[in-house]
Amino acid sequence: MSAVLIAGPPGCGKTTLVLKTLEALSRPAGGFYTEEIRKGGRRLGFRLVTLDGREAILASVDSRSPLRVSRYGVELAALDEVGVPAISEAVQKGWLTVIDEIGKMELFSSRFREAVLQALESGATVFGTIMLASHPFADAVKARPDVTVLHLTPDNRHEVERQVRELLGA
Repeated sequence: MSAVLIAGPPGCGKTTLVLKTLEALSRPAGGFYTEEIRKGGRRLGFRLVTLDGREAILASVDSRSPLRVSRYGVELAALDEVGVPAISEAVQKGWLTVIDEIGKMELFSSRFREAVLQALESGATVFGTIMLASHPFADAVKARPDVTVLHLTPDNRHEVERQVRELLGA
């Protein structure tokens, strides 16, 4: 098994499950996760955070980027200069490689897509999240025989968490 990816609708707890699982694991990990940027209860964007503490704005309502997902402008530099190196470094070290998320915003970056494929081809264990909606790249990743996709819902959170820990040896 090369990868365990969590799929589910926005807001169902995919990133929370990734972070909770990482806390329970006793193995080195690298890569990144995304978190919401909120102010006064309003979501203003998304921040990319590497497991070694680097941060970059992935998307923002204030961005002038022509690359858009809903009302957010996507900042490719966040992925290309922070996210992609975090993936590559984890793969090179043979660590658990965390990619949260393989989603619409991230897939604008050809360097990100290449890094995902390199991670999957490397033999490193990849753990992350992937968009539920159909997208040619995401669909191809989900269809790989070395990728296990677990579908997360509010009702099956504990079962999926158990499966992830079993698959990753936690």
